[in-house]
Amino acid sequence: MPELKISAVSNKSELEQFIAFPWQVYKSNPHWVPPLISERKQFLDPDRNPFFEHAKATFFIARRNGQAVGTIGAFSNHLYNQVHGEKSGFFGFFEVLDEPETARALLTTAEDWARQAGHDRVLGPMQYSTNDELGLLIDGFDDPPRILMTYNPPSYQGYLEGAGYRKAMDLLAYSVNVAELHDGLPEKVGRVGQKILKRWNLEVRPVNMKDFDREVDRVQEMYNASWELNWGFVPLTDREVGVLAKQLKTIIDPDFTLIVERDHKLVGFAIALPDLNQPLRLAYPSPGTPEVLTFAKLLWHWKVRKVATWVRAWALGIVPEYRGQGLEALMLGQLVETAYRKGYQFGEMSWILESNDKVRRTIELMHGKVYKTYRIYEKPL
Repeated sequence: MPELKISAVSNKSELEQFIAFPWQVYKSNPHWVPPLISERKQFLDPDRNPFFEHAKATFFIARRNGQAVGTIGAFSNHLYNQVHGEKSGFFGFFEVLDEPETARALLTTAEDWARQAGHDRVLGPMQYSTNDELGLLIDGFDDPPRILMTYNPPSYQGYLEGAGYRKAMDLLAYSVNVAELHDGLPEKVGRVGQKILKRWNLEVRPVNMKDFDREVDRVQEMYNASWELNWGFVPLTDREVGVLAKQLKTIIDPDFTLIVERDHKLVGFAIALPDLNQPLRLAYPSPGTPEVLTFAKLLWHWKVRKVATWVRAWALGIVPEYRGQGLEALMLGQLVETAYRKGYQFGEMSWILESNDKVRRTIELMHGKVYKTYRIYEKPL
């Protein structure tokens, strides 16, 4: 085979090649959902993504005869290491043609970068943290990913494990049939929900879109407090929340964003997102296609044809003193009721740490079944 050369992305043209490469990997795959080019450019841009205020990254392209055959990114997340007292480096954006040699060389490149940056182990794939898209899909390849979830070929697992990577944590995705769950919701779930509403005098309401910024501030504070003990957690900074909120505001349905209060104090929240991956896959953004045309197709499939049949329970937070009392089931039950009323057929609850027994028991009580697994790998350096 022609000589393999791996080099760091150093200019705008190479960044565009880096972004465009996955279309080669998945050109005949009916399940991959391509991203919007503009979103990828912003995500990778240190001047526009506030992640880089506490991180640094280098992106690499592997080429043969000048043609791209693989990509990878290596990065340091200083906030993660500060929170966890570690010296971990990370890799992501790992895409490669069916070339084991190239896969190994890309991983070695990321490991060398992490080692030179002073890290003693590498974790991945992550893009960029537990607040973003992460994990290697290791089952469920015959189904498209839901919104903000990842997808990859089955071969990547072998590439990673063959290079000495081992499981650090599995992230689980549960599926439910909305109509079946609505009609057969266990009596215990409803009874417990009504009991805690009365006992604590709770109010459950949708997000107030007219006071969206204040709502976001309250949820951010609670999110960082309620998730701080979770595996791999990294707190969201104010600027990261600002960017995320701006993106979500255009797609969230207030009915799927629950605020739980007691005496006007926030004690819990839950956010579900319509699966925009379904209309996005039909719009099929691609390099060279004017994005205004892609947006028009996306809106047509989303707003007019209403092709989204899935909704994803994306985030849930509860202050510590209210956990394990049934509030999880109350919020998930209300999301199911809303999904049924709005005509959604299926729900995904993801991602759930395999070690989060309390939430897993609640979901399984509601007849949720694990239908996809995403794995975070680690390797000592």
